[in-house]
Parts: sequence; structure tokens; C-alpha cells
Amino acid sequence: MTFKNREEAGRRLAERLTPYREVEAALILALPRGGVAVGYQLSLELHLPLDVFIARKLGAPDNPEYALGAVGETGTIYLNPDAMAAYGLSRSDLEEIVQVQQREIARRQELYRQGRRLPMLTDRIVILVDDGIATGSTFFASVESIRRFKPRRLIGAIPVGPTETIQEARAQTDELVVLAVPDLFRAVGNHYLDFAQVSDHDVVGYLNLAEESLLEWKERPHPSTASSQ
Repeated sequence: MTFKNREEAGRRLAERLTPYREVEAALILALPRGGVAVGYQLSLELHLPLDVFIARKLGAPDNPEYALGAVGETGTIYLNPDAMAAYGLSRSDLEEIVQVQQREIARRQELYRQGRRLPMLTDRIVILVDDGIATGSTFFASVESIRRFKPRRLIGAIPVGPTETIQEARAQTDELVVLAVPDLFRAVGNHYLDFAQVSDHDVVGYLNLAEESLLEWKERPHPSTASSQ
């Protein structure tokens, strides 16, 4: 399966997530940057609030694109045991890399939320969305972080990913919605016709538009179908 762009992937995911449409306890957390474009479409289709959950990949010393793990915005660190073993590294060896990424997380928190706090997640239905997963490091770090807030239900929403990573994601979430698990998987971007880079400016724009759209929808008269499930 090839998606036209992230927006189409978001609309297709929304079709699979209609049981959560207008559910008062539910919210969408998107992994920036690309996941926010997908999450924006979910927010529009499902009439749910959208926010970000910020996690940063911990790249190998000689290959920053190769994920040894990731750090979440609440401080949770996920390390891929196979990748760490392959490099012969321990957690202490990554301390400097962790600090660099924590500074980037702080920058993004300030920019994306503009002083707002992470939403209350306890007893909420959290839909965690990205534009796809490869190693899954940032997704798994986010799952570990969010679990500490004791959500009522944690749902993963992923357009595409490789078999092994998807199996692990399914095991770590209460429910996983995935659109494509190709036999031949090289990179997330290979499964999109348009995989243009999403900027910080785009992220802020998506978040603001989602908030405005939700407010407009709430102000319109319509029969309430919401439930707290």
C-alpha cells in the first residue's frame, strides 16, 4: 500500500477509529514532526483534541540515523537491546547524546505548546499516532512514558511499519490500528508518494488549526453522540 501523503494516511486511519469519534475521554497525541500531519486529519475526522508527545531518537555515535533507542519528554529512556549489543554500548555511554536530545525536547515543548502543559492523561483514552515506524524507538519510548500516567486505554495508530516492529507495537499497546505491513520494508518514506519534510512551523500550524476546528465544531448545534465509554 502506498499513501498519497500523510493527510490521506490520517483519513484512512480515522475510518478505522470511528468507535472513538466524539468520545469525551479520548485525545490524540502525535509524534512530531510527521505524525502531527497524520494526527491533524484524525482530529478533524474524529472531533478529538490534538496535542504532541515529544520523543527523540538516540542515534549511534557513528551513524546518527541508526536508532539505538529514544528518550521521551517525561524523561523515559527506551533502549533497543539488540542495537546496544551490536555496538557494545551501555546506557552510560549515551549520556551525552541523551542530554543533547533532552535540550531539543525542551526547545520543542516551548515552541509547540507555547507555555501549555502536557494534557492530563490519567484515565484518558490516548491515541498515539505517527506517520509510520521503522525501528519503533520513538514510539516505544512514548508508550513507556504515557503508561506512567495510567491512561484508561492506549491505542497506537500507525499507517505503515515492518512486521517485527508492528508485532512489538501490538504487544505494548491496548489496541493497534495499522494500515499496511509490507513484506518488503526499507523506510517509511518509501510508502508515500509525497513525504515532504514537516517543519516546526507546520507543526504549530496543525495544532492551532486542530484547536480552532474543534472549537468551531463544539459551537455548532448538532445531536450529541458522544459518550465517555
